[in-house]
Amino acid sequence: MGKIIIRVPATVSNLGPGINSFGLALHLYYTVIVEEETDYWRVNHALGENIPHDENNLIVQTILNLDPKIHPHQLTVMSDIPVEHGLGSSTTAVIVGIKIANALGDLKLSIDDQMQIANKMERHSENVAAGFLGELTVSQVHNEKLTAIKTKMPDISALMFIMPRGKVGKIELPTQIDSQTALANSNDANLLLAALMTDNWPVASTLIEGRYFGEQNLKRDQDNLDLIQTAAHALGIYGTFISGSGPVIVSLGKRDELIKLRDQLRTDKRLEGKVRVMALDREGATVRGE
Repeated sequence: MGKIIIRVPATVSNLGPGINSFGLALHLYYTVIVEEETDYWRVNHALGENIPHDENNLIVQTILNLDPKIHPHQLTVMSDIPVEHGLGSSTTAVIVGIKIANALGDLKLSIDDQMQIANKMERHSENVAAGFLGELTVSQVHNEKLTAIKTKMPDISALMFIMPRGKVGKIELPTQIDSQTALANSNDANLLLAALMTDNWPVASTLIEGRYFGEQNLKRDQDNLDLIQTAAHALGIYGTFISGSGPVIVSLGKRDELIKLRDQLRTDKRLEGKVRVMALDREGATVRGE
């Protein structure tokens, strides 16, 4: 068997009322080349000292979890995805490990089988689904089983504001909400999905910016979010949210509009971080051989 190349997109979550359900794939990738057999697992990367280069690497741990008999190989990792920045970096590593095990071990796992395994390991169904399938995915986990459906997004791009590592928080949801709040949030989720599927971006973008299910932002970068939303709204851009636990703020919109926003944000001295504009990923995880 020659070299195997696996590519998995970065993913974002928390699109408005789609908390823990809607996932979106970006044109930003985690790529791994499976090279020659070796005596010991060797993972070449430049992701930082905290990421192991041996069998303790998450990719290798995933491979061995599926098939401990697979012979060690040299793996080369090339990633555009910042580690621990709310872009599904750990999910991409798990997906890569599953893809490698499926290929080297000839496990013949279907995509659904692979997603079930990844979901049990990661517990982030929205990132798992979007990483495997690409585009926009809507997922649900019931009785430990992941069900995910891919749907088409409008012709839009994404602006990412990547904050320095350390500005990480979480969303806290109340244990109970009243029936009227639950009904209103469910209606908004239904409307958001219908708007996305019919390319009604004006309706969808406004819904993405709401707060739902009584969520409270804890230790999240609300100041930067407010700054970016204000600048975006002045340009007529709606659809800005914090992905996962952060520290990434995402604005969705037409590419030309987002480039204007990017140029403006880069001159704002109050913002400390990197700004990028990119397309959405429409394909999901891919495997090819050489």
